[in-house]
Amino acid sequence: MKILTAAEMSAADRATAERFGVPFGELMEHAGTAVAKFTQQQYPTAKNILVLAGAGNNGGDGFVAARVLLQSGRNVEVLLLGDAAKLKGDAAAAYQSLDASAIRVLADEAAVKETLPNAIREADVLLDALVGTGFTPPLRGSAAIARDIVADTTIPVVAVDLPSGWDANLTETYADGAFRANAVVTFTAPKLAHAFGHLTAPDVFGPVVVAPIGSPDAAIESEQKLTWTGAAKHIFETPRPFESNKGMYGHVLLIGGAAGKAGAPSMSSLAALRAGAGLVTAAVPTSILNTVALITPELMTHPLSEDATGSVALANLQSKDQWLKKISVLAIGPGLGTNGEASEFVRRLVLESDIPLVLDADGLNAFKDQAALLKEASRNGTRTIVLTPHPGEMGTLLGITAKQVQADRLNLARSFAQQHGVTLVLKGSRTLVAHPDGSIAVNTTGNPSMAKGGSGDILTGIVAACLAQKPDQVREAVASAVYLHGLAGDFAAREMDQHTVLATDTVAHLSRAFRYRTADSIGDWICGLHD
Repeated sequence: MKILTAAEMSAADRATAERFGVPFGELMEHAGTAVAKFTQQQYPTAKNILVLAGAGNNGGDGFVAARVLLQSGRNVEVLLLGDAAKLKGDAAAAYQSLDASAIRVLADEAAVKETLPNAIREADVLLDALVGTGFTPPLRGSAAIARDIVADTTIPVVAVDLPSGWDANLTETYADGAFRANAVVTFTAPKLAHAFGHLTAPDVFGPVVVAPIGSPDAAIESEQKLTWTGAAKHIFETPRPFESNKGMYGHVLLIGGAAGKAGAPSMSSLAALRAGAGLVTAAVPTSILNTVALITPELMTHPLSEDATGSVALANLQSKDQWLKKISVLAIGPGLGTNGEASEFVRRLVLESDIPLVLDADGLNAFKDQAALLKEASRNGTRTIVLTPHPGEMGTLLGITAKQVQADRLNLARSFAQQHGVTLVLKGSRTLVAHPDGSIAVNTTGNPSMAKGGSGDILTGIVAACLAQKPDQVREAVASAVYLHGLAGDFAAREMDQHTVLATDTVAHLSRAFRYRTADSIGDWICGLHD
């Protein structure tokens, strides 16, 4: 699923009509029908539906939705903000197809102030179909007044395409001056705002659904090479062969920990096992070996000698060929520390091995001021290396602050992945998965409950396990891992209070994440959880 700009969405609609012969009116019909069906599905007891419509194509989608809802037996009132004479083309046709008794035209601001509050009090659900992807903020006049009136109510709002007033090209979390929304139904493909914005704030799990309306894949192009992580999950949705054995699903070696730091490698190892790796071995300093081994009996362990600081010693490299034998994926970093010989151990191991690699935490910090070595280690992109930094660790690699990283996440992630030949997972509220070819997958799962110590360690284990199982599908494996991690966190937060969720609770919900399917009868839920 490609993520588009507003201009790319318009181009896709034109290509659908001009190259593939699907009339725009047919797309509008499918779009409005999808909104109507979503409203029926999510608000089955709502009898009275209020539609706020503008004079453009977004209003046309709203007119179609209103007609379908009327035909289903709902009571529907359409308030057109503007002049009906300005309606054109397919939007005008959709307007004419409505029963005139269901429509009121609010020609000016005074009419909006007088009519809208009472109409909302009588309604169960409001459909916001004022303006959509093609609109450039800010809202003015009657639309701005309607926004403020709706903001002071509790009525559920379903946004048609986008909450009116939200810039489709915005990559920020919030948009000042836009309508509030409890749910969003968009069409064909998510736009930048759908992927990056929290369109349904303050509802953490408000649905954002992408409904197919008839545009073929060949009509949809993203020059920015942006996709959605959830689309990759299909590689883990096929049942395993009946004759499976553990050797078919890879062997992960997790190297981490230091004296007094057994938790991080324990959590990473547990997550790797739970995410499907055939075998997992935790290689940790001898002083914490027994503690790590207790995380689960399925985990194998390997002792590493320590230096005087309790960190992994360089001497371990002398026998690396023995403990790297038959390893599918190497994961380095959780709990490792940067004391003593640990950082030099990491750099040498990374450079002297050819095994697919996941590098996190202090494994990344080992390359402070030496990020150029990562290009050497990736053999100019021919070896799979996945880095999973949070903004602070990314700043360390780049020699800048975390704030500077956050200010330019897309460009920094893309350029670093391209320059160093690595896959970069830049963690955050919308984690980015950047690849050496310049493409980026944007993740839309996860929630504030995951802002706790250990979450990154869990992700490291899941990424390593997914790579071990799908070594020839690196792009999909990493995107799936990021998506599944956030999705498991969403299931945990839905069942628990966000304050109480622990990193290990996401591991407990991984099974539900693997079983979940993003699509329902309307489309793909890129945000929110359907049943």
